[in-house]
Amino acid sequence: MSGKRSLPAICAVMLMSASLQASPAAEACTRFVYLGANEVITARSMDWKSDVGTNLWVFPRGMKRSGEAGPNSIHWTSKYGSVIASGYDISTTDGMNEAGLVANVLWLVESSYPKYDGKMPGLSLAAWAQYVLDNFATVRQAVDALAKEPFIVVTDSVPGEERLATLHLSLSDASGDSAIIEYIDGRQVIHHGRDYQVMTNSPIFEKQLALNEYWKQIGGTVMLPGTNRASDRFARASFYVNAIPKGENPAEAIASVFSVIRNVSVPYGITTPDQPNISSTRWRSVSDQKRKLYFFESALTPNIFWVDLTKLDFSEGAGKVMKLDLGPNQTHIYSGMANDQFKESAPFKFLGL
Repeated sequence: MSGKRSLPAICAVMLMSASLQASPAAEACTRFVYLGANEVITARSMDWKSDVGTNLWVFPRGMKRSGEAGPNSIHWTSKYGSVIASGYDISTTDGMNEAGLVANVLWLVESSYPKYDGKMPGLSLAAWAQYVLDNFATVRQAVDALAKEPFIVVTDSVPGEERLATLHLSLSDASGDSAIIEYIDGRQVIHHGRDYQVMTNSPIFEKQLALNEYWKQIGGTVMLPGTNRASDRFARASFYVNAIPKGENPAEAIASVFSVIRNVSVPYGITTPDQPNISSTRWRSVSDQKRKLYFFESALTPNIFWVDLTKLDFSEGAGKVMKLDLGPNQTHIYSGMANDQFKESAPFKFLGL
C-alpha cells in the first residue's frame, strides 16, 4: 500500500481502535518473528491474571497421542521431538520441535469453533499446538494438512473459571515462514506468509493488520501507540522487530529480540479494573530456530536460561519424557543451559471432554 490514507479511512481506523477499549475480556500475549541475516527467532510473552502453572517438558518421537475429545478423538504418533511450555500441565501453550517449527497459542475472545457432534475426529484445544509440533517440520506442511480440516477443535472451560478457552495459533519455521490460524464464526481461517510476523489478541487478525496499516503511515520513528492494549502492542512489535539490527552475531540477535518482547510486555502487577483484558506478563520465551535453542525468562526470577534441543535425545524408544519444574509462578531459578536439570517424568494428560 502506498500514498496517504483518506480522512474517512483514517477515521474508520481510529474508531475501530477506540472500540477495542470496550471489547470483551481477554488475556494479553504477544508473539513475533525476527528475520535476521542468518537467524530466525520467534518470541512470545505469556500474559495472564494468575499463575498459569507453567513447566517445561521434553517430548520424544514415537509418543502415542489422543485428541482427548471423546470416543471419536483423533489419534497420532509423534514424528518429531519437542520442548514445550505447558499451561496448568494440561495443555501445550508454546514450544519448538527438533526441526525448528515453533507453535504458540494466544487468547482470542472472538474465537468460535465448529459445533462438535462426535462424527468427525475431535482434537482438544489443549493439544492443538502439540499436534502441529508432533507432526510437521515446516509451516507449509502444517498449513497444507490443516487446510484439509482433519479434525474439529473442541474447547472446554479454563481451569478454575467458567468461561470457555478461546485461542488462536501461530506457527513459524526455520526458514522464516509463518502462519496464523483462527476459528471465526465456526470457520477455520488461515493467514499464511512470511510477512505475518506479529500476532497479539483482539480483534481478529485481519482487523489487526488493518489497524497496523494506519501506524505504518505515521511511522514508528515519529510516534507509536504506548498502551498495553493488544492493538498497540501489535503496532510496537511490528515496528521494532524490523527496526532492530539484522547483524551476523547470534548473541546480539537474541539480545535484540529479548529487548522487543520486553517492550511489548505488561509490567508485573499491573491491573486495570475497567479493562480486564490487560494482564501482567508472567514469562517470555525466545526460540532460536536455526541453532535450536529455546530460551525462557520468568518475570519473577533474575536469570534467563535455555534448552539446547541439539543436545537432547528425542529418539523413539530411547528418548524419555522429561520435565523441568519451574515452581509456583515460575520462581525456581535456573541459569545458563538447563538440559541437565530436567527430570524423567510421566507425561501430562491434555484437558479433554
